[in-house]
Amino acid sequence: MIRHIEFARLYNFRDVGGYRTDGGMQVRWRRLYRSASLHMLADDDLDRFHALGVRTVIDLRHPDEVARRGRAPQGPGYHNLPVEHRRWDTAGDYHPDAGVARFFADRYLEVAQDGHAELRSALEVIAEADNAPVVVHCAAGKDRTGLLVALVLRLLGVSEEDVVADYALTGLARPQMVAYWEREHPGEPRWAGFGQAPAEAMRLFLGELGPVRDYCLRTLGVDQSVMSALKNHLLKNPDIEEISG
Repeated sequence: MIRHIEFARLYNFRDVGGYRTDGGMQVRWRRLYRSASLHMLADDDLDRFHALGVRTVIDLRHPDEVARRGRAPQGPGYHNLPVEHRRWDTAGDYHPDAGVARFFADRYLEVAQDGHAELRSALEVIAEADNAPVVVHCAAGKDRTGLLVALVLRLLGVSEEDVVADYALTGLARPQMVAYWEREHPGEPRWAGFGQAPAEAMRLFLGELGPVRDYCLRTLGVDQSVMSALKNHLLKNPDIEEISG
């Protein structure tokens, strides 16, 4: 199966399927995707997107980002769940001595502290089998999206090592992120960590968050039935051939 799905304009679109769990199961392909902002879809890209049969889009951007850039194409069900309550301050909060990974991990921990209602809603949407295939996206498909996908994969039983590796794959899209930034902000400087997805950032975040299942149950208030539903439709026995998507 193909993890990275190529588009002409849209970048960082990939399938979250295929990872093995600690219980010997496998995450199903073609059920959950992650991406940069879908407002970039147009022309042939739009046809390729519709061919995936996406039923639901979870947009993690702020409402003003949606208003300024636009949103996903009409068709799929749409949920705008802005998980980030504190805006990033790369001038005030980034300390070069601490490093880019520390900066990102701290921002992800802020989202985990602030975005309880939105994260819980997103997990509930993903857990509903009739909503699949689902695409989760923010602006670059890196930070807010990376956090939510990490929670899902850990709830499914995917190893922390694989979750960190999935997050770090976003680094492959950095040239496209930089090119997009330069088109949109000609002549403006970029901060040192722009577009980076260092594995250590996700490793720090998960380590300091603690057990994801406990966080989702006790802090987010996710019902146990939601966690069961996630596993029921997103996991399969890899020894049994999957007949349908």
